[in-house]
Amino acid sequence: MSRLPIEDVIDALARQMTGGGVCVLQAPPGAGKTTRVPLALLEAGAFSGRLIMLEPRRLAARAAAERMAQVLGERVGETVGYRMRGESKTSKATRIEVVTEGVLTRMVQADPELPGVGCVVFDEFHERSLNGDLGLALVWETRGALREDLKVLVMSATLDAAPVAALLGGARVVTSEGRSFPVETRWLDTPRRAGARLDADMAALIALAVAETEGGVLAFLPGAREIERVAGALSLPAGVVVRPLYGALPFAAQRAAIAPAEGGARKVVLATSIAETSLTIEDVRVVVDAGLARRARYDAGSGMSRLVTERASKAEATQRQGRAGRVAEGVCYRLWTKAEEGVMGAFAPPEIETADLAGLALDLAAWGAEPADLSFLSMPPEGAFAAARRVLAMLGALDTQGRITEHGRALARVPLHPRLAHMLALSGAEAASVAAVLAARPGAARTLDLAARMRDAQSREVNAEAKRLARFAKGERRSLGEMVALAYPDRVALRRKGADARYHLSGGKGAVVPAEDALASQRLLAVADLDGDAREARVRAAAVVSEAELRGLFADQIAWRDVCAWSRREGRVLTRKQEMLGALVLDDRIWQDPDPDAVARALLEGVRDLGLGALNWSKPASLLRARGRYLGDAVDWSDAGLLASLEDWLLPYLAGKKTAADLKSVNLAEALRNSLSWEALQDIDRLAPAAITTPLGRKAQVDYAGDVPGIEVRLQEMFGCTVHPTVGPDRLPVKITLLSPGQKPVQVTQDLPGFWTNSYADVRKDMRGRYPRHPWPEDPTQAEPTVRAKPRGT
Repeated sequence: MSRLPIEDVIDALARQMTGGGVCVLQAPPGAGKTTRVPLALLEAGAFSGRLIMLEPRRLAARAAAERMAQVLGERVGETVGYRMRGESKTSKATRIEVVTEGVLTRMVQADPELPGVGCVVFDEFHERSLNGDLGLALVWETRGALREDLKVLVMSATLDAAPVAALLGGARVVTSEGRSFPVETRWLDTPRRAGARLDADMAALIALAVAETEGGVLAFLPGAREIERVAGALSLPAGVVVRPLYGALPFAAQRAAIAPAEGGARKVVLATSIAETSLTIEDVRVVVDAGLARRARYDAGSGMSRLVTERASKAEATQRQGRAGRVAEGVCYRLWTKAEEGVMGAFAPPEIETADLAGLALDLAAWGAEPADLSFLSMPPEGAFAAARRVLAMLGALDTQGRITEHGRALARVPLHPRLAHMLALSGAEAASVAAVLAARPGAARTLDLAARMRDAQSREVNAEAKRLARFAKGERRSLGEMVALAYPDRVALRRKGADARYHLSGGKGAVVPAEDALASQRLLAVADLDGDAREARVRAAAVVSEAELRGLFADQIAWRDVCAWSRREGRVLTRKQEMLGALVLDDRIWQDPDPDAVARALLEGVRDLGLGALNWSKPASLLRARGRYLGDAVDWSDAGLLASLEDWLLPYLAGKKTAADLKSVNLAEALRNSLSWEALQDIDRLAPAAITTPLGRKAQVDYAGDVPGIEVRLQEMFGCTVHPTVGPDRLPVKITLLSPGQKPVQVTQDLPGFWTNSYADVRKDMRGRYPRHPWPEDPTQAEPTVRAKPRGT
């Protein structure tokens, strides 16, 4: 066996773990850390008891355990064993135990002291899986509070080690620089054209790689669907076999992908990110990388996750490239140009920042801690964590104070998402098969009907998983629809009236079923899987459920409510009595005698919806409002001010009114006036009078619409006036528009005495010729006001 690069630092690592007991190991892909380090620590006597190594993927965990056992000349389950969901190979002699994610968390939760465990190793920590982050946080707290002797080693290929070392109290970083064999990288000469098909481009690049190189080929694709399409598009020479490799494949098919091809044939493995780390796939000397990754993105706003395909990070590309140099010099073909690497992110986002956090929230509740109490390398986002706690409360796993319930503790012991664990706990043994299928994520299929999928999904793996889960089934026998509704009570779907295959969800969102699907005609569905679209999610898997079944399941959550609400579509207040399950209306009846105050308040919402223009702004109302607004801060009758105070001034005048048309009958002038105190009314009348009395005794209405309040008046009507009228707190002069006898403006002034002195003589000269029968005295300050003309002949 060739010497592994990790050997250069093994002695330093063993000394650090024997002494200090905490370390971060940074080693590139292919260095040999996964299979060499645990054995080296065992040989050096660096720990007592057992070493637990957390491996993110099941296939890698088996392969690592088998390889280490082979090095020792033993069978798996002796010195080296493994434990994962549904499968365990260990014995009393086992010193190194490789476990998958979730197993370590349950071990710590079951007994925080981790009796018999001397060292915990976190492999491939750069993947930043949710369970890896949680496991490290729990183990580190155990070491600090209960087990100072517990040794902790974090191993990573591409992660920046400094933050992890700081998290672990300034742990020493040991770095292995070596790589097994050099890898040549080949990029595209020009970018792929927009809209190009991934399967065709990858098939062509794989064929080129096969033609130009020797040895096995490992091609990275984002998901199983893409693997199937590329496999169908490939045209390869005779003697080349194609093997798919992804997580949902049966274990036998996964083994076939990583084992040497039979009869000396050349092998092409089409894999997801499952092949990025830990695994050594026999004979691979060539990597073809599509440069894409598929990630689950959780939207706290919609409460749904969606799988998105996005550009891989530079770290992921480096990991994949390294697969070509495990057994010999290799070549890496990249389906992008070298220039495009500038837009690639440095690292993939940590799963804790993008995933559904319901399981994490339940684990922390069982631990009795908040996120801030533990040492997380990345803290869970507040919004997503709060949404996760709401899901747990909905399932009865948390009480009203956010503390874990006995039901919640039972769910935490089930190795499933809390939703499926809840379903299992309240259903009979048949729920185990449903949980096994749903846990495998229902993907694209010929139908959305989960019942048909259940019939199609009977395989050895599903049956084995169902058998393992059956012990957690504690409830009564239920229909498929009931079981799905228990797991997803916020995704009970009711068909909208008059809408083709469009549904309301009990959680308040919308959903759509393809019109051609057999489920599209069903009134009620329990939805197991959605595409995550926040506006109107597409249903991907569902089961039919009856109203009687829902009433049996959720009797304590179904209640009548009085609905009194403004309807924009109908332009009126609707008053209904509705029987509700969450946001779903199971029964809807007319509310014959609604509360008058509730109707009036609902109509206020109509005013807010329609705007103040929906009201009857008569001339008196408009004038009163203008007078109040002129006084500024004393009375806030701006649009915003009136809308904010509708309850104070408009609500009392809405009694008996329901429609937009009824709003036109409201006496707004009276409503505004009665909203003011006696003192405020006195101020308005004194400082912003509706009219000014002319010398003739007539009231001239003041216009407050402009920048300066003003009146219009016949010039002769102001004879004898020697004091200019004023308004407002500062007694500012009113703008007077003086009119001719023919009601045409002849002068605008804010200084009437000045007008008499300076400009009147010119106006008089002009007006005497045009209106000779009207008086035009030389001294208007001494003349009698009038609007009459002289009698004829005078």
